[in-house]
Amino acid sequence: QVQVVESGGGLVRPGDSLRLSCAVSGRTGSRYFMAWFRQTPGKEREFVAAFNWGVDRYGPSVKGRFTISRGDAINTVHLQMNSLRPEDTAVYYCAADERPYEYYSRNSYDFWGQGTQVTVSS
Repeated sequence: QVQVVESGGGLVRPGDSLRLSCAVSGRTGSRYFMAWFRQTPGKEREFVAAFNWGVDRYGPSVKGRFTISRGDAINTVHLQMNSLRPEDTAVYYCAADERPYEYYSRNSYDFWGQGTQVTVSS
């Protein structure tokens, strides 16, 4: 049973920073490609960030403000979010797969966390 767990969401003001974390567990010895997506009510789940063969990739709306990084433990990633804006308000999801065929596509990932709410408001 693979589990994906996010943490670190919360309520912040515009311009603030926030760091999300994600850990995957369940299959001993498996390595996962991991990504971040986000979703707001009535909209499709949007790609935020991922590693693609060692290169970090970002959605256009977050590029230059968000940074994805690997954690010290295997199958962990972080998302550092700087210069947050009200339009960044969403539920952020961590996704994992052993071999996603398109790193930016939500359909490529088999395993998902429950999501963590990020609210940016003054």
